[in-house]
Amino acid sequence: MFGYVRPNREELKVREQRDYDALYCGLCQALGTRHGFWARMFLNYDFTFLAMLLDRETGRTRPVRRRCPARLWCRKKDCLCLDGGSAAADAGTVLSYWKLRDTVADGRFWERQLARLLSLLFRPAYRRAAALRPEYDRTVRECLEELQALERERSASLDRTADTFARILRSAAPPSGEADRDRAMEQLLYHLGRWIYLVDAWDDLEEDGRTGAYNPVSARFPDRSAEDAAYLRTTLRHSLNLARSAYALLEPGRWQGVLENILYLGLPLVEELVFTGRWKAVKKRNSRRTDE
Repeated sequence: MFGYVRPNREELKVREQRDYDALYCGLCQALGTRHGFWARMFLNYDFTFLAMLLDRETGRTRPVRRRCPARLWCRKKDCLCLDGGSAAADAGTVLSYWKLRDTVADGRFWERQLARLLSLLFRPAYRRAAALRPEYDRTVRECLEELQALERERSASLDRTADTFARILRSAAPPSGEADRDRAMEQLLYHLGRWIYLVDAWDDLEEDGRTGAYNPVSARFPDRSAEDAAYLRTTLRHSLNLARSAYALLEPGRWQGVLENILYLGLPLVEELVFTGRWKAVKKRNSRRTDE
């Protein structure tokens, strides 16, 4: 998966960081409870952001102490188990499965074999999630089929390729029944999805160049220059500003501090790290720290 939607931890308050970590663990618990052990292996920071957006509770929720099943050597951690976490777990499970199937179709030989094995292990979890979110499941499948067609024709359009993934994320939040809120949520997630797709494309340029895999950025800019990078960063800022504008129409509740940290500080920091070639090293270092 992706994992670009993260806060700037150095700017979080102590309470905000504690609650964010507890929600991340709570999302893992929701994945395990609702969809089984293998679903936990696809835990994703991006869907932690969705869980915060979907949380409508206003009071403080008492965390529960749980041991991490993936890292049994870790001490028990506080977990916040929320309704928003359940909806995010369902959406994340559906998307993870179809991303595996996409790799089976278009990945390199050994990537295809691994993805095929994982998708078989993951299929019962996917079926449970798809039964809970059939419309989202259909949207993900249709959009990924469109994206595969664009990849086969080596499309040089950033807008067409980014739009397919953006529509996937736009549909990730279940309808709340409040038209204004649903419209703002869809716009926020759409433009965030567009930002994720294009940042990921730039992040994968070197690897895709070695393997010959399709990359929309290299298709659009075969002779990349500083001006091309500046152009892409301008469209990324535009998407991010539109996502922030949509967010301003929502009532974020108790997660306001963390959500605004992500939108105004975390995403620009990740973008800078990706475009300066430091993102993978920073992500690896942060992962080691999370394991402690």
